[in-house]
Parts: sequence; C-alpha cells; structure tokens
Amino acid sequence: MLSSSSVCTLFRSMLPNPWSTINPVRSKNYLNRPRLRNPIWFVKKMRTLHNEQFTADNSAFLNEVKRENLLSAANRNHATLLQLKDGQQDSALAHWSPGLKRTGVIAKKIGQYPLWTRNGTKVRTTLLQIIDNEVIKYIPPEQYQPAQEPRHRRLWRKPYGCLLVGAENADLSLFSKEYAGLFQHSGVLPKKHLCRFIVSPEAQLPPATPLTVDHFKIGEYVDVRGKTVDRGFQGVCKRWGFKGMPKSHGVTKTHRRPGNIGAGGEKARVWPGTKLPGHMGNRWRVLRGLQILRINRKYNVMWVRGSNIAGSTNGLVYVYDTVLPLRKHSAKRGPAGQPQFPTALAPMFDEEEVWLEELHDFRKVSVTYGTNE
Repeated sequence: MLSSSSVCTLFRSMLPNPWSTINPVRSKNYLNRPRLRNPIWFVKKMRTLHNEQFTADNSAFLNEVKRENLLSAANRNHATLLQLKDGQQDSALAHWSPGLKRTGVIAKKIGQYPLWTRNGTKVRTTLLQIIDNEVIKYIPPEQYQPAQEPRHRRLWRKPYGCLLVGAENADLSLFSKEYAGLFQHSGVLPKKHLCRFIVSPEAQLPPATPLTVDHFKIGEYVDVRGKTVDRGFQGVCKRWGFKGMPKSHGVTKTHRRPGNIGAGGEKARVWPGTKLPGHMGNRWRVLRGLQILRINRKYNVMWVRGSNIAGSTNGLVYVYDTVLPLRKHSAKRGPAGQPQFPTALAPMFDEEEVWLEELHDFRKVSVTYGTNE
C-alpha cells in the first residue's frame, strides 16, 4: 500500500519536465568560445629553427636572394594589374550590380587619431594599414566547403566562392614545408597571415593580384572584424562591471564577489549565461557600418570612423563591405557611388592623400589675416 506522498512523487515523475525542453539563456557569450582544437584544414605554420652557423658572406648572399624574390614578386604584381587592366579577364564578370559580394582585405590597427569637420566638430577615427595584401587562391563554389554548414541548406540558392588572401610578406625559411606549399602555385611570397573571404563567382581574382587601399573609396561603409584583447580569468567587477559589496557595515571578505545569483527555488541550478567570473576577452567582434573618412595611398592607410574597434595596437582586423542596409544613407555603398569591382585596377585619385568633403583639410589655410589700411 503506497502512501499519499509516494503516490504524489510517482505521479510527479511521470509528468514531462518543463526544464528539459525550455532552456532560457541570459547571454550568448558562452556560445562563441574559442575552439581548443585546430580545424581539419589546419597546416602547421612555423618550423623548428636551428643554428645553421652561417658566415657573414653566406648571410649576405641569402639576404640578396630574398631581396631578388621581393623584387620579382613586385614585378609579377605589376604584370597582373596590367593584365586585368587590358581586359584579358572576362569582361562579363567585371561589372558590378547590387547583390554581388566582393573580397575584403587584411589590415593592421596602428592607432587612433582625431579629425575635425569644417564646422569644428571632433571625430574620433582609427587608422588601419593594409600591408602586402595579395590573392593566394580562388576556390569555386562547387569545391568550397564552409567551416560551418548553413542552417537551412535549401535556402542556399546562390552559392558563393572563397578567396584566400594573404598579408605581410615573410622569410620563407621561417615556415614549414607544408605551409610554404600553399603559395607554390600562386607565385607570391609566403605570407604571415591568411584569411578566407566569401565572394560571388563574378568577383573572383587571379592569384598574385595585389589589394591596396584603392579597393575602397572615400565615404564607403565597411565592417571591421577583430579579436578583443585577451584579459585572462577575471572577476565580475572587471568582466561585467559589477559595483561590488560595501566596504563596511558588517561586510567581510565579499567586497568584489558576485553575491547571490538567484539560483534557488524550483530551478535549483545556475542558468546558462549568468554573469560570473570567467575568461575575459579573446572573442571575435564585428563593428558594422563604419565610414571611411580619409585615405593615404602612399602608406596604404585609411581613417575609419570610430575608436572601439576590437583588438590591440598592431593587431590584425578584417575589413570588408558592410552588410547593413544603411537606409538612412540611401544606399548600401554610401555616397561614394559604385565600388571598385572586383578590385581597383588603377589608382583612382592622383593625390597621395584624399579627404572626405565634410572634413577640414589641414593642408589648406584655415585662417587669413588682412592688412590694415
């Protein structure tokens, strides 16, 4: 004979558990943790260096060979540009239309600098430098395997290709044989950094095509993707900005602790996404809709509006056309007009430095003094 409490317990166990199907999440920060394992396509980059004990003459000879390789790579880039400019590429694929996606560039965050408009308003900007960007390889849509499969494969009606872009030339002797083999058929020097950009088939580029700051125009809007500074394991005050406990009135050893997290009652557990101590930083963040205000063609530097781009100084970021509709700006590409598609084949401006019209150009005289008659 079962007691009333046993019957209630048995009946309660037969009911479906509401918490097994409903999993409320307070934050999504726990979903984008860095992967601890390398992807399947990962290739070992650096090799083990040994003391070769080269003499001074041998070292000078090797440096001369490296210099000749750099000059030959520059000549190949110039020949590739002339080939594209002469129209040897299919002209049917060289016209831009809305909906096409072109490649991006790999830039280095080199600092911040203020600019002023003509009416005296201060604008905070970030300087991004494009260093030795070249196309390594193009993967057509039928061969490209995305790292993450789309959620709705049936909606993948217009497949995209992949363009492998490298940045910043480096010494060949520093890399492993497998990593250097990636550049064997491209005709370019090994790069320190590689990135894959999803592009439309119409925006494909041949290997060894250089990507400079002329890829963008003044006034265009871009998205900048970077990795935040790695802060390590931090408490709630620094990680989430908690106020902390009082420093007096009976508070002991709990001044910078989170306190009660409200996990009692029926749930009796810690909800996913609760703000607790943990690893801070080292996360990918994208800042969208940043306008290009100034361009320097000599050093491949562009001034982008905003000062909160993820990453530290000299850190790498990925810059590409924005995905925002930008309805208030009347066009996705901004006031600059049609973008350079698939990339800039020739310098667009004769000037070394180009400014937005709304900005004050400090190269011009702003104050004039008249003579007393």
